[in-house]
Amino acid sequence: MVSRERAVLVLEDGKEYFGQSYARQGVACGELVFATGMTGYQETLTDPSYAGQIVMQTFPHIGNTGVNSADNESDQVWVSGYIVRDPSRITSNYRAEDSLESLLIQNEIVGISDVDTRAITRHIRSQGAMRAGIFSGEFLANSAQERLDIVKNSQGMIGRNLSGEVSTKQPYVIKAKNTSVGNLAVLDLGVKRSTLDYLAKSGFDVHVFPQSSTMDEILAVNPVGVFYSNGPGDPAASDQQVELLREVLGSGLPYFGICFGNQLFGRAIGLDTYKLPFGHRGINQPVLDKSTGKVQITSQNHGFAIKAELEGIYESPLGFGKFEVSHYSLNDQVVEGLRALDIPAFSVQYHPEAAAGPHDSVFLFEEFKSMVLEHQIRKGEGK
Repeated sequence: MVSRERAVLVLEDGKEYFGQSYARQGVACGELVFATGMTGYQETLTDPSYAGQIVMQTFPHIGNTGVNSADNESDQVWVSGYIVRDPSRITSNYRAEDSLESLLIQNEIVGISDVDTRAITRHIRSQGAMRAGIFSGEFLANSAQERLDIVKNSQGMIGRNLSGEVSTKQPYVIKAKNTSVGNLAVLDLGVKRSTLDYLAKSGFDVHVFPQSSTMDEILAVNPVGVFYSNGPGDPAASDQQVELLREVLGSGLPYFGICFGNQLFGRAIGLDTYKLPFGHRGINQPVLDKSTGKVQITSQNHGFAIKAELEGIYESPLGFGKFEVSHYSLNDQVVEGLRALDIPAFSVQYHPEAAAGPHDSVFLFEEFKSMVLEHQIRKGEGK
């Protein structure tokens, strides 16, 4: 059995939870969120959307299947800190190449184990999202007040722009895995590899651009459409990407956005966004598709949402025509999707590429492809 030293999780409301250090020792601060999957912890850790967050696994036993290079959603672990109840003492899976703790140590992630994750989850589900800090090693010498001050002085999510930290620095291309529909411009705001894979499987030659790219740079690849990815941070702090999207919509290019790309679409057509009190986390979030009346079970990770009425057709105050809320959460009636009625554009708040998670909404990639092909026919470019 591994011998571990003490560690403590401190919440910004003053609550403390003592446990044992896990992975690296030190201090880590971030917004405390939770992931509900029994599996898929590696995809969670390497998802850029979790940048700036301390992730807590609600399933008690984590790590028994190890990690492998094939399941990474990016080239590194992005979480600020990591919390588990009972880390597996062994790695037992034919696909495993290393242990979970080894991956965390290599990425210098400070963690804590042997805490009551159920009690912590219940607390933040009732009190709302908040900042937190993990303290171990030499930082345990700090007084409780000193630790709390460190947490309270750490940066929260409101007003925070993280796209520049997680986005690619240089453009790159992933070739279509089927007959090519054409070049698709993807603005990387924290994109996952599984998303790019689904786009390539749908027949797009995927051109991935840094988050600071301009319209001229996007038009230089002669795109048949534009895609905005998931990503971390406050959508209200992403004015540059919103202005670029307005240029995209004004050009008539088909648009598809997921997660952060949904929030920025809302802002681009004139809606506001706001911070959710609890956020939507997990792989079992029910969403109603208004066009079909069907319920999709979805994977979600977001702390912000679009402010809009669920019913009715609205006119964009910025001249982009009419639009409607296409999807909403059955848990709390939060907006989960938008669809433009006069231009080829739609977005969803959840993750159709979910891994691990449900695949109810993976058809949206093909729906976007159909929109692109229809747009080409209307322009006289299709066959």
